[in-house]
Amino acid sequence: MFDLNEILRDNIRSLRPYASAREEYKGKEGVFLDANENAFGSTTSENHSRYPDTMQWEVKFALASLRVVDAENIFLGNGSDEAIDILFRSFCNPGKDNVIITPPTYGMYEVSANINDVRVKRVGLTTDFLIDETQILKAVDENTKLIILCSPNNPTGNALNVKSLEKIISNFKGIVALDEAYIDFAPEKTFLTRLSRFPNLIIMQTFSKAWGLANLRLGVAYASRDIIHVLNKVKPPYNINGVTQKLAIEALKNEDKKDNYVKLITEQRKILQNELSKLPFVIKIYPSDANFLLVKTTDGKVIYDYLINHKIITRDRSNIKLCEGCIRITVGTASENEILLKYLKDYK
Repeated sequence: MFDLNEILRDNIRSLRPYASAREEYKGKEGVFLDANENAFGSTTSENHSRYPDTMQWEVKFALASLRVVDAENIFLGNGSDEAIDILFRSFCNPGKDNVIITPPTYGMYEVSANINDVRVKRVGLTTDFLIDETQILKAVDENTKLIILCSPNNPTGNALNVKSLEKIISNFKGIVALDEAYIDFAPEKTFLTRLSRFPNLIIMQTFSKAWGLANLRLGVAYASRDIIHVLNKVKPPYNINGVTQKLAIEALKNEDKKDNYVKLITEQRKILQNELSKLPFVIKIYPSDANFLLVKTTDGKVIYDYLINHKIITRDRSNIKLCEGCIRITVGTASENEILLKYLKDYK
């Protein structure tokens, strides 16, 4: 049975969060002399002299409408990386507790664990890049507070098995964080519809991929109100700037545009996969449910360096277990993909 209080760090359970000046008055109109701001500002296009909404309610209400969840079930972070870091700081005692990850996967999970002095247990993916739920649950001990899973997974590109995910969430007494950064590109549906079934589940998404707003650094976490309350206690008071909030609201009013871009990217993914498969040095292109392809080649590092020399930047994954010889290629625009293919066809 999952008990949030049982896995919370003692200092977080008793933490009195910082109360910002703007939390005491919710209105937008008035003479604001509470937060020691400089009311004059220093930009000509728009006045940015006031602190933003510390809880980002307008963005959350807009997201809640699209995702059919309550705004109180939403946390917004400075990228998903902030949500990941706060999970460690909230639930894992440094030098004592541990987290389970499933390499090859997103590298920030382990980096954040190391920063917070949390031991990392690695239960590798199978050769088909799937999770072994039996081995993951077997690796759990009394100090395992987090299991972090990525679906579709980065760098492999595939969505994880739904039944395997459900088994892990159902049989683990700690927090399961499911990173769905690439879910818009996958035929599989988000786990958001299961949120009410699993009180220990946190689902992370982002504005960086399908929404095309990586420069804004805006990540989203969905969870029970109790977990969201914890994340809000630990976060800095003004973690999402006002410009980001404004542009996110603007984007959320145009979900059709996002959906159209996703369609274009998935179409380009098929074209790119077909053309890459014709190249003599390409050994395998792994199936992808994301906006990138993991491509196994005869010599990934050499090909990566060759592309770099022509100012085409991909990601060398050849030094990662199960990804030997691989480069990860983001699906670009049609013209970007054509430039990539032109140089790869010229590669000797």
